[in-house]
Amino acid sequence: KKKPRKKVFYGIKTRKRFSRLGYDDNAVLELFYVLKRPEAPNTFARDIYWYEFKTRKIRKTTLAGFRMDRGVLLHGPYRKMQGEVTLEEGIYFKGTKHARWVRHNRQDLLEDKEKYFKGWPRESIVTYYDPVEKKKIKEITPIEYGEKEGFYYLFHENGQIAVMGEYRWNERVNDWIENYPSGKRKRIISYPKESFAKNAKPYIRKEWDETGAELFSR
Repeated sequence: KKKPRKKVFYGIKTRKRFSRLGYDDNAVLELFYVLKRPEAPNTFARDIYWYEFKTRKIRKTTLAGFRMDRGVLLHGPYRKMQGEVTLEEGIYFKGTKHARWVRHNRQDLLEDKEKYFKGWPRESIVTYYDPVEKKKIKEITPIEYGEKEGFYYLFHENGQIAVMGEYRWNERVNDWIENYPSGKRKRIISYPKESFAKNAKPYIRKEWDETGAELFSR
């Protein structure tokens, strides 16, 4: 019987790392793994988790905030401890939260329990152009606790992003961007910055034709 290979998770080699905040009984220790062979995130998930070389700490950013020259993606088991109490525990998959995550308070009482799939809450709705093979994603609707929350994506069949935008508390917020199948920008629709701004109406801020010529700007 083959022994499981150490520091290999989902078939990917990793390195073990740790970070410490504070001293003595108040010290918080994080134990985690990072990719042995650095690579860029291959995901549309909102949150990317990575280890920054300079600060020796875990950072949580958007996809645009990740810098391969400054850090490496988390991948594998994660554990946050204070003394003998595990405050948070879960697993990362190439910089995204994956599978079951739990959080406890300092009295070791359960505070929260969540499930993810490669950065997306398990409740999220994913549809495909090929429902059997499930290789060509058509639409990703982020769902948390029964409400739309996070980044939404609609794809053209050729894989280019057709529509992308953000939900908060079931409402569209900020700029929503539409693209042509070629990948060129089609229009930007501005929504309120906050979900509770019910009186603010969405409007088309900019629009282009398929050649990239600007048709409208507000």
